[in-house]
Amino acid sequence: MMSSLARVSLYRHAALQRCNGLRLASSSAQTTKRGGGGGRNVVLVEGVRTPFLTSGSSYKDLLAHDLQRFAFQGLLSRTGIQPDQVDHIIVGTVIQEVKTSNIAREAAMESGFKDRIPCHTVTMACISSNMAITTGVSQIASGQSDVVVAGGVDFMSDVPIRLSRGLRKSLLAMNKAKSAGAKLSTLFSGLKYLGIELPAISEFSTNETMGHSGDRLAAAFGVSRKDQDDYAMRSHSLASEASKNGLLEDILSVHVPGSKKVTTVSSDNGIRVSTPEQMAKLKAAFVRPHGTVTAANASFLTDGASAALIMSEEKALELGFKPKAYLRDYVFVSQDPKDQLLLGPAYATPKLLDRAGLEFSDIDVFEYHEAFAGQILANLKAMDSEWFAKNCMGRSKKVGEIPMDKLNTWGGSLSIGHPFGATGVRLVTTAANRLQREGGRYGLIAACAAGGQGHAMLVERYPSN
Repeated sequence: MMSSLARVSLYRHAALQRCNGLRLASSSAQTTKRGGGGGRNVVLVEGVRTPFLTSGSSYKDLLAHDLQRFAFQGLLSRTGIQPDQVDHIIVGTVIQEVKTSNIAREAAMESGFKDRIPCHTVTMACISSNMAITTGVSQIASGQSDVVVAGGVDFMSDVPIRLSRGLRKSLLAMNKAKSAGAKLSTLFSGLKYLGIELPAISEFSTNETMGHSGDRLAAAFGVSRKDQDDYAMRSHSLASEASKNGLLEDILSVHVPGSKKVTTVSSDNGIRVSTPEQMAKLKAAFVRPHGTVTAANASFLTDGASAALIMSEEKALELGFKPKAYLRDYVFVSQDPKDQLLLGPAYATPKLLDRAGLEFSDIDVFEYHEAFAGQILANLKAMDSEWFAKNCMGRSKKVGEIPMDKLNTWGGSLSIGHPFGATGVRLVTTAANRLQREGGRYGLIAACAAGGQGHAMLVERYPSN
């Protein structure tokens, strides 16, 4: 078996080959300067979400657009915004239902929004609702809109399962056949391709599952199984405490229709406070038998939706709203999807700080997406590594160390859950809510995504007076 030192050496060699001369393709062209480019401040008025539930539980008989509808209706109810005051609606999603491919439009029309409001759907893997929010920020900053609703949804209880490609081609050919005999002949010839294609969370470019990549990343940065289990327990413990203390105030109560009665769901159901002994019993989930990523230190398949109301500051005050936070700046980054698939936060964070002229010490709240415990810990180690800074980021010194007492103190995706398209809105809303409660000034959110992409956003607490 290859030693940890050998794995790190190979990783560094591969990383150097990819880093030298490349230095990240960062989409800074899609970045809003402080004050909104055209002098317009963009603010978060409110963010809400359905409870995040494990797939196959209380939402299992619904559709994805039902969850997004719940989030939209909850946002309308909580804020009191009039549906005809909204200029544009944007939703992020990853696993799309064919019948509602523009799920933003379908969910909006069923939620009471006016049919004159343009709606569009975006996808960028786990940062899809991050893209929905930032697209709205850009629209407001440029003067295209004053009021935008941005959301996200994913529904893992009912993912598309396709027939094999050979059978699909035969069925399409049968549909074009002109006689009954030709149709039957085409159909029978296609039966030899009988089979199904199950969806897999893997990279198209590398054919590697994200869990496998996470395992290799943890090994490369020397993140042990115990480190990952301890971090996962921290996430669940903090989420449990935050839930009990009523801090997760973005959660809506959702009334789920059933065949016999309506079920009311008011809390996330994936939070599990375990023990080191229980965690240690679990076997490797991806790299068997010696991997370190398990079902307990990885985020689980989740159903859920989120929605946020963002506006220009002038419009918010004109309509009588008290914003939660300014949405100050953001960046998107992209890097090698094989060896650096999950390192988006490590690359996005310093780019955002540099643009804002801030240091880690200026940030009061950090909300980072937790795809895997090993992934988040590897990102923390990367930002605190002189070697990584110089050889992969082209920086003269390391970014620094994030204080753990500022990071994800209300839990994270490992415990709360991770509906791919909905997490970005949760991160922004949680950062704003933490700033309001804790009295901090700046919050920084960051997330990785499939394809080796990443995102970071700077939010600033709206003054209380």
